[in-house]
Amino acid sequence: MAPNSEAPAEMLFFIPELKALCAAEDVNHTMHNLYTLRGAKIRDSKAWSNYIHETIELFGPRIEVLFCQHTWPVWGNSQIIDFLEKQRDLYKYIHDQTLRLANQGYTMIEIAEMITLPKSLSQKWYNRGYYGSLNHNVKSVYNFYLGWFDANPATLNQLPPAQASKKYIDYMGGPSSVLKKAKVDYSKGEYRWVAQVLKDLVYAYPNDKLAKDLLADTFEQLGYQSENSTWRNFYLTGAQELRQGIQKLPTPNPADNEDLMNNMPVSLILDFLAIHLDGPKAANELITLNLKLPDIKEQYVVQIKNGVLNYFKNKSKPTADFTILINRKDIKLLFSEGLENLNQSKKIQVIGNLKMFDKFLSLFDRFNFWFNIVQPN
Repeated sequence: MAPNSEAPAEMLFFIPELKALCAAEDVNHTMHNLYTLRGAKIRDSKAWSNYIHETIELFGPRIEVLFCQHTWPVWGNSQIIDFLEKQRDLYKYIHDQTLRLANQGYTMIEIAEMITLPKSLSQKWYNRGYYGSLNHNVKSVYNFYLGWFDANPATLNQLPPAQASKKYIDYMGGPSSVLKKAKVDYSKGEYRWVAQVLKDLVYAYPNDKLAKDLLADTFEQLGYQSENSTWRNFYLTGAQELRQGIQKLPTPNPADNEDLMNNMPVSLILDFLAIHLDGPKAANELITLNLKLPDIKEQYVVQIKNGVLNYFKNKSKPTADFTILINRKDIKLLFSEGLENLNQSKKIQVIGNLKMFDKFLSLFDRFNFWFNIVQPN
């Protein structure tokens, strides 16, 4: 069992008859992500390394073939052990050296610039940063233990990007001065710095086409030079956004997945509903409702109070503002059709104060899948 390594639930297993080890996703023919750039909980690099070590201890001499979920097999005991050891030591080196430098007072960004892998690890192409990167994995370890604050009080309560950017550009002599200097640095190939500066110019002046075009060119160059595929994709997506804006393409709706929705606990669905609640809008509202699911014989009291949504299983309140009767199999309507359509659906019955039901529906946000990543929203 290897929980909280590549995934919250992970398992490696050995098949004695075949002398075969399934290494799940804890070993790969690439450096994996300790933090995924798409956004997720940071993974425990120490645990990850330890699980690979334990696997070698448990099964090492008997393994003749190793297979994984996303990459091709490895054959031969000596090759497999070498592969496992170097993957184990990859994550342990990142973990231990990040904490060593953190204990010397270096910050997350500084440490990410300082650490390089030993040649014994870095020259194995399966340890290269094609998917995870050494730079952002180091930052992940730092953040896993120490969080976002670097202990410098100047970074404790910074201005938000749009406000800070206007100040930065003003201090630098205005947009034309910044753009002129950025063009010179771009011609020198100083793309990381140009991106850092032009980010502020675009945030301060989002309609400055010359700045956006130069920043797009810069992202493009950074993308072309990136060994890491996820970095490259972010750079090129940023360039595309600056040149073309956001193209709103069709997106999947989890509510359309029957198996997913039918197997989610009702409590998890209500948790998801709760994060749609517009807290400031609901801050002064007090609404109590009974939610009854007759097909599975479950009921809940759902309450909006203090700007949050809480629920109580196996409860019913006679004085509730209204009662919703809906079958468990139809609860996906909360997300597939939208709350505003619920009171028009034949699959739901509302008993009680319909005005309070309408008020309830009005308190929830809709999530927009398409949002800016390199320009102000």
